Amino acid sequence: MASVLRSLSGPTDLRRLGDAELNDLAIEIRQLLLESVAANGGHLGPNLGVVELTIALHRVFESPRDRIVWDTGHQSYVHKMLTGRAAAFATLRQEGGLSGYPSRSESDHDWVENSHASTSLSYADGLARAYQLQGRDDHVVAVIGDGALTGGMAWEAINNIAADPRRRVVIVVNDNGRSYTPTVGGLANKLTEIRTNPRYEPTLSAIRERLTSGHRLGEVAYEALHAVKKGIKDALAPQGMFEDLGIKYIGPVDGHDRAAVEQALLAAKRFGGPVLVHAITTKGQGYDIAVANENDQMHQSHPFDLATGEATTVAPAGWTSVFRDEIVRIADERPDVVGITAAMLHPVGLDAFADKFPDRVFDVGIAEQHAVTSAAGLAMGGLHPVVAVYATFLNRAFDQVLLDVALHRCGVTFVLDRAGVTGDDGASHNGMWDLSLLQLVPGLHLAAPRDGAQLRETLREAVAIDDAPSVVRFAKGPVGPDIGAIERLGTVDVLRRDPTSDILFVGVGPLAQLALDAADKLATDGIGSTVIDPRWVKPLDPVIVDLARRHRLVVTVEDNGRQGGVGSTVAQTLHDAGLAVPVRIHGIAQEFLDHAKRAVILERLGLTAGTVASDARSALSAMGNSPQGWGR
Repeated sequence: MASVLRSLSGPTDLRRLGDAELNDLAIEIRQLLLESVAANGGHLGPNLGVVELTIALHRVFESPRDRIVWDTGHQSYVHKMLTGRAAAFATLRQEGGLSGYPSRSESDHDWVENSHASTSLSYADGLARAYQLQGRDDHVVAVIGDGALTGGMAWEAINNIAADPRRRVVIVVNDNGRSYTPTVGGLANKLTEIRTNPRYEPTLSAIRERLTSGHRLGEVAYEALHAVKKGIKDALAPQGMFEDLGIKYIGPVDGHDRAAVEQALLAAKRFGGPVLVHAITTKGQGYDIAVANENDQMHQSHPFDLATGEATTVAPAGWTSVFRDEIVRIADERPDVVGITAAMLHPVGLDAFADKFPDRVFDVGIAEQHAVTSAAGLAMGGLHPVVAVYATFLNRAFDQVLLDVALHRCGVTFVLDRAGVTGDDGASHNGMWDLSLLQLVPGLHLAAPRDGAQLRETLREAVAIDDAPSVVRFAKGPVGPDIGAIERLGTVDVLRRDPTSDILFVGVGPLAQLALDAADKLATDGIGSTVIDPRWVKPLDPVIVDLARRHRLVVTVEDNGRQGGVGSTVAQTLHDAGLAVPVRIHGIAQEFLDHAKRAVILERLGLTAGTVASDARSALSAMGNSPQGWGR
């Protein structure tokens, strides 16, 4: 049988296909999704759930003239296939291959390189305003999950979209009842009422029967949609959330019934103003193993065996698992310690804490700003909250960290997972900003542990701080062997001290091992080094100034942007102390990084022992035997 998917050159070709071909296309797409993600890893469950929805979107709207904006971006794989990229799916999330998120460099159909949630409606509002001012009748479609609707930005945007009845914005709510895990909150409860009402399923079946009977499809569909309005909408009143604001509500519609979705979208398109189409979908649809996965319905998967759904390789113990175990031990000892997650209970390692103490872990949905200020309130109430998020997501709540937590000297501990280069998920997921941003926060304490033992130790030190915010950040992936210290000076660990040391290496977090390896390379040339791990990079221990005074060169290595990070802080601290010791700063270039494996990106950035050692050797050579550059 000829491949329908391979016959498509773009979304316009979808409009020539009949029902049988469209059904075959959906089957092919799911098969390609399974094969590609099984081989390379990626977001499986969300994309399996939007196959029919995406086909319908591209049959009704004329992309790229009509703009389709995907919230969170991880549900855009099917969109990529239908816009000419199906043949490249073997390269998904590989260096030089397809991104796991929309990418403007890949296609004119990708408008927003968006992998942070709750932003699509704001983009759509701005685009629609621009077209309205220019007299254009283009439509803007924002596809947003019910999980992303828990974010405050989404409701700020809805408030503005609804302000003008002429704004051509179609909001498609892909309602599968989940973000990573089941969606929480009042909105989620209301959507669940709509989804599970006993009148919904029989009414939906009646609509489906009417849509597929007879030849007057358009007229019948129009009547059926009005039956939805009279039958379901009046009974369940979902329009109370949207129509009272001025946004037309259509649905709920079965998101896996392509014909029904198409008719709902056609009605929305004709309306000529802000419309919300509520589509009910199942995450993992078409792959029973994903649907049955209680944790996250295979939201994001490592390479796996298609027959069993089991990962094909067993990853070594990671940083997250070390935190997961230690926070439970701390919670056992400290009944005042509570946890907060922003819809990522399992990914950030709070699940074991929640299993043991379900009343002490709070999932606030995709709402990082609220999470942080709520944590401040918990601290004011006498508890010690631990807010666990990905490092890149704390960027969204910087103002709250600064003015809601730090200004009030609240004892809140932030645990930042996936700090530094994360690799496969691309630019927006690299946690390369936190060490720079958090240096700006007065009174904040910031730890970057080098290994599992130090993660456990610094986490305990962090939760002991009750009069200021504290942060512990760690990398993605496996945690290396513990690195022993020769001695501890203040809060600083000395990891190596040669009899004669020209260079002081400051290795931050897991890059302490890189600093040790660079020192080994220099030792073969007779150049001695001292290697330290500051452990707490804010505030810097003054002992670092004393150590720098005894060396010709200071070299810092960190998994963070070079501007404003630890290296910059060390250089400023030495300058303020009146030391003229040169500082060589090694970190991440201030640029958005393409997706690739972490090791590949680190090598590209020059964050390797060989490159760092070579730079230090050149710096010493340029200094010669002159006393210039020595500390005083």
